[in-house]
Amino acid sequence: MISDLQLFQIYGAMARHAAESQKVSATNVANADVPGFKAGEIESFEAFLARTMPTGGPQGLTSGFETGISAAPSDPNGNNVSIEREIFSSTEAMGQHNMALTVYSKSIDLLRTALGKSR
Repeated sequence: MISDLQLFQIYGAMARHAAESQKVSATNVANADVPGFKAGEIESFEAFLARTMPTGGPQGLTSGFETGISAAPSDPNGNNVSIEREIFSSTEAMGQHNMALTVYSKSIDLLRTALGKSR
């Protein structure tokens, strides 16, 4: 019932996107010294919303995130992982996850208050 509300679907998708972004960054960092490794990247959450919302409505939010290979320049060994970029991406994903969790929990509190129920 509550999960049917579009607000919860959007912020649930945002939390999933943040987790997937962390996974991509962790894979990139783990392979930062592997010759020839090409860093992966995930589409932005805004691009995901633009891609899924017009066609599938809120139901489209359950689809997967598009990932690809980074076009960043490579080192002489062919590896193009940038630790600095991965730290930034990981920090951004953490902030995105915290925002999604905060909005989600505050919305639950608001619904409880509207229903006259305390924690």
